[in-house]
Amino acid sequence: MVGLAAVCAIGGFAAGNFQFALGFILGAALAILNYLWLHQAIERLLAAGRERLPWLVVAKFALRYPLAFGGIYLLYRTGWLPVAGLLCGLFIPVGGVLIEAVAQLRAGWRTS
Repeated sequence: MVGLAAVCAIGGFAAGNFQFALGFILGAALAILNYLWLHQAIERLLAAGRERLPWLVVAKFALRYPLAFGGIYLLYRTGWLPVAGLLCGLFIPVGGVLIEAVAQLRAGWRTS
């Protein structure tokens, strides 16, 4: 996801749309952070069994969406960066999943 975000951001900068590229970078960072926190919470939950989860993991899990919505709202109200760039950046995990799916399909065709 980081590589895909970097390629897209470089493309935005190369196209001369600096504000959009900065919004995209912020959106991609939020999306990747959201994904990492979700992954960490699920991993800890599955490993914990019946033990209680650490409060920091629960806090990160609970703050994922308010943080993303707060960032979108802040940019929308202030106009610092284009909201469209931020929203495009939030879809970076979708691109990462598609790339991983293609890689898995390719690996599956090689073994069969």
